[in-house]
Amino acid sequence: MTLTPVRAPAVGVRRLTATLYGYAFLDDFVLLYPVYALLFSDTGLSVWQISSLFALWSATGVLLEVPSGAWADAVSRRLLLWLGPLLTAAGFALWVLVPSYWAFALGFVLWGARGALGSGALEALVYEELERLGAAGRYARVMGRARAAGLLAVMAAMGLAGPVFALGGYPAVGAASVLSCLAAAAVASRFPEHRAASPGRAGNWAATLRAGVGEVRRDRSLRGALLLVPAVGAVWGALDEYTPLLVRETGVPEEAVPYLLLLVWAGATAGSLLAGACARLGRAGFAALLAGAALALAAGAATRTPAGLGLVAVAFAGFQLATVLADVRLQQRIDDSGRATLTSVAGLGTELATIVVFAGYAALATRTTHGTAFTVFAAPYLMTAALLAVTQSSQREKAGP
Repeated sequence: MTLTPVRAPAVGVRRLTATLYGYAFLDDFVLLYPVYALLFSDTGLSVWQISSLFALWSATGVLLEVPSGAWADAVSRRLLLWLGPLLTAAGFALWVLVPSYWAFALGFVLWGARGALGSGALEALVYEELERLGAAGRYARVMGRARAAGLLAVMAAMGLAGPVFALGGYPAVGAASVLSCLAAAAVASRFPEHRAASPGRAGNWAATLRAGVGEVRRDRSLRGALLLVPAVGAVWGALDEYTPLLVRETGVPEEAVPYLLLLVWAGATAGSLLAGACARLGRAGFAALLAGAALALAAGAATRTPAGLGLVAVAFAGFQLATVLADVRLQQRIDDSGRATLTSVAGLGTELATIVVFAGYAALATRTTHGTAFTVFAAPYLMTAALLAVTQSSQREKAGP
């Protein structure tokens, strides 16, 4: 039976999205997430050693982010998407089989490399496949749902880590994490990819990188869309690491902390699911979204009460939605030939800005409360919203009556 021209694109979209959602869930369904810091501590690592591991993780991502994006444009994006989880699986296996500082360090290098391989490649593959099927307008909804699938996986992992750990300790949690990574690699191998082969392209990734950077210099609107990605994603992405401390500061019992964290994650998940409905949000609307989320973050964190965490959840919903929409704006302005490269450049900007936020938060939180620190870091979003509003006003004035 031959598919009709109308039905063929629909079938292609269903295959792509099913693969994407399964991959997004399995990639984040890692039971080691809630307990790996405990593993490091129980192995005898000092706080300084644990911090150095986090720094190594970030540095690996920074160094490999843009080269891996150029590589994705030069070769197969699907190749990078299934290779990445295999690297993470090897790292997690090292952690539980030979727990030591150097095994943890190598595992973080592999994990950082995996993050770099997937960043840019995934967005580029999904956007171009949807575009090929005449469904590029669905990108916001599709990626929003994919982000939601990943967040649901994190919450599921948080819920299952305790029982699995009680049954088999770190080896059981590690084995489950390795299996999830292997399953993610298997699902990634099913991604459709229709890209014309180009002789010599695989060995010319440096030229791909130069071409992508040159495009940013020439196109002002592309440059603005690229800068918007780290402006939106870096601050709340860094603050997320400190939400357990913010929750504990409200005075709730320790056993209640995970449940309130689930509230915050539920907010972020809801933001992802709203991406499709808000895909056509204009610059003024985007500025209002950022401002509203920033005010909710400041108000919720400043109360230092469990009730205030509901506003923090609302803020995270807004920031997650804005993160997806910023990626949509970037993809719409990129020429297909350098899509993964430029998406990785935006990812690099996010990584660097996140490190700056980490440093600023550490300096601030040592002198004040976590609630105050969260409130202060709402300011960058208000500034970004104001800049977007001013730019919108300037463009209207130039356009004239």
